[in-house]
Amino acid sequence: MSERADPADAAGPDDPTTDPAADAEAAAVSRPRPHERTPGARELAAAAEVFALLADPTRLHLLWLLTRGEADVSALTEACGAARPAVSQHLAKLRLGGLVQSSKDGRRVVYAMPDGHLKRLVVEAISRADHVVSGEPWHD
Repeated sequence: MSERADPADAAGPDDPTTDPAADAEAAAVSRPRPHERTPGARELAAAAEVFALLADPTRLHLLWLLTRGEADVSALTEACGAARPAVSQHLAKLRLGGLVQSSKDGRRVVYAMPDGHLKRLVVEAISRADHVVSGEPWHD
């Protein structure tokens, strides 16, 4: 009894009938990208935790400042106008929540927000608020 050979098995790397780019594209089209699939309970809970941390105006201001680049506590305190102990407490919550990272630079603690998703979320939230406050029409 003989097995029938699959013509695709016979095609080698030099065979003009095979196109690796087309195969990769077809595979990518057939499965959803990680950020496009329907979120499950764990993703929704994690997102709700982020929004809970964003719900405080001082923390939101600090995050907005960090979208512009890293900064230490003194610079953030001066820029947001809150008391230094309050800024330190807010930064600690943001760090514990995984929204910011800190590093030592000599005696200074420098904060940064390396997450591009979070940066865009903060900027979009502030942009939306600007439309609400200014009355400018909505756009895409």
